[in-house]
Order: sequence, then structure tokens, then C-alpha cells
Amino acid sequence: MKLKFLTWDAKDTLLRMRLPVGQQYHAEAKKRGLYVNPALLETSFRLAYSTHSRLFPNYGLRQGLTSQQWWLDVVSQTFRLSGVEDNRSIHPIAEKLYQDFSTASNWEVLPGAKEALEGCRNLGLKMAVISNFDRRLDAVMKQCDLDAYFEFVLTSERAGIAKPDLGIFHKALSMAKVEPHEAVHVGDDYMNDYRAARDAGIHSFLIRPETDSQPEKHGIPREHLLHSPEQIIPRLKDIMK
Repeated sequence: MKLKFLTWDAKDTLLRMRLPVGQQYHAEAKKRGLYVNPALLETSFRLAYSTHSRLFPNYGLRQGLTSQQWWLDVVSQTFRLSGVEDNRSIHPIAEKLYQDFSTASNWEVLPGAKEALEGCRNLGLKMAVISNFDRRLDAVMKQCDLDAYFEFVLTSERAGIAKPDLGIFHKALSMAKVEPHEAVHVGDDYMNDYRAARDAGIHSFLIRPETDSQPEKHGIPREHLLHSPEQIIPRLKDIMK
């Protein structure tokens, strides 16, 4: 089969945070003389993030928010839920954290990711990123020396559509000028990456730790599972035979 195009999710597929969110928020607050328990910050962040995602999906773009304002609100609410009531203290911390998360100081490339990208490029495949991320992803990819591998980076903010909506996959296919059966997608989320790509007619693979039982629950064929990014190379060779 002729494959032409390979797309990747970003977070927890090619990149991961260097430290848990609670620790990073704790460290920035501590620099400013404010002590907040990192475990409490982690719990508060998860609540603030899930609530904001539900009320203002895809960074609230359709409600008139910018992704920056969306994130500043999430960070501010994280500290409020953790017991910090002084907005004058919270705002500069939120601003600094927003900037820091666009740099390689807070992100690192997953083991095997660069080897996977090199191998896929050697197979003659064009590559792109499809990610539910905001505008900072371009800077993160560049800082982590991954940008040169990709034709383009399509974030949900740029597309105006977030996975698992099939529209973001259709947009990527249109930009690459390829048909669905000529494309493959790799990601770590069952619904957003594996299932949505397949519903769009694209081959897909799911990256999961060997200890994760979720793929078994969903009945995903073993040959569609990867435990690290570089395992995609022999799978692609099988498809291309």
C-alpha cells in the first residue's frame, strides 16, 4: 500500500513535561515567596483544567477568549482552589508560567521520539503534527529541536477544531493534499487519536505503556499498539509492503 503522510500527536507522544504541573507551579510560587503544597496544586489544577475545558472548550475560542487568557484563568483558578486569595500575587505567577510552558525548560522529548522521526523520514514519508494544543506548540517544537521534521503543525487553536472532531484530521489531509488511506496517525489517546483517526479513514496506532490495561478494554488489535515511538517504523514497513 502506498503511504505518503504520517501525523503525530504532540503531548505524551513526542513530548512530555519535565515535572508534574503541581511541582512546576509550586517552584514558581516559591520564587516569589509564596508556599503552596505541590500535591494540592496538582489536584487543584486538574479540577480547574477539567472545569474550564468543559465550560470553554478549545480554549474558549468560540466564546471570544484567547488561548492565553484561557490559560491565565486556569492557572489563577488553580491557585485560588489551593487557598491563595491575593490576585496581585497570582497574576504575575500565571503570566510567568504561561511563558515558561512555551520553552524547553518545561518540556522534553520522549525517549525514542527522535529516532522514530528519523526513521520515518528515511522511509520517505512527509510528516505533520495534529494536536489539541495552543499557539505555543510551534515554539515548544522549535525549542526541542523537532520542528525540522514536520511540514506543518496543526493545533486545535489554529484549526478552530479539536480532536476527536474529524474536521481537524480532514483539514490536515487537505493541507497535505493526500487521501485518508494514504495517511497514518500516531497518538496516546484512544478517542482523540486512535479512534478519531480511524473514523476519518486514516490508519492509526496507539502509544501506551506496557502496563496499561485500557487497550485491552477497548479491544484494540495488538498490532495497532506501540510502547514507544520508534516501534512505529516496522509497523509502517508492514503497511507499505
